[in-house]
Amino acid sequence: MAASTVVKNFTDGTILVADGTGTPLTHTDNFTQGNLTINGLSQTLNEIAKYECRGSFKSARHTNRTYPTGSFSLMMTDVSDGTDSTLIDLLLAQNSRSAAVSTLGANAEVYAVDITLTIEGTDHGDSADHTFVMTDCVCTVDVAEGDPNVITVNFEVLGTVTMT
Repeated sequence: MAASTVVKNFTDGTILVADGTGTPLTHTDNFTQGNLTINGLSQTLNEIAKYECRGSFKSARHTNRTYPTGSFSLMMTDVSDGTDSTLIDLLLAQNSRSAAVSTLGANAEVYAVDITLTIEGTDHGDSADHTFVMTDCVCTVDVAEGDPNVITVNFEVLGTVTMT
C-alpha cells in the first residue's frame, strides 16, 4: 500500500476516551477543537544515555522509561452531570461515571483511561483510518472562561502508544 498523499487536518480527527471496565465506559466529545498534541514519542520510550571517554563518544544505551505527554481542548457545553456522561465525569471518575474503573486495574490507586485519536483516511482514498492509541493515561483538567469557555485535558501516558 502506498503512503497517503492527502494532507490530514483538524477536521479529520475524533477523540475517544475509555475506562477499564469489562465493557468500557466511553466518551466521544463533539466539541473538541482539533488540537490534540502528543509529545515525547520515541522508538522505545526510553531515555538514551551517552557514554564518553575523555570527551569522545563511545556508546549509547537505552535506560529509564520515558512517558509521553499530551493535551487537547474542547469548547465547554457541560461540566458534570448526575445522569448523562460528560468528558470531565469520565476523566475524573465522578458523578455519572463514578463507577468507572482505572485502566491500570480495579484496585489501582491511580485512575487512568485510554485515549484514542482516530484520523479519517478512508474518505480520502487511504486503505484505512489512522489511529494513535494511548493506554493508561493519567489526566488533569483545566477550565478557562472566554468566548467560548474552554476545557483543556492534559495527559501523561503510563502505558503504550500504538500508531496504525
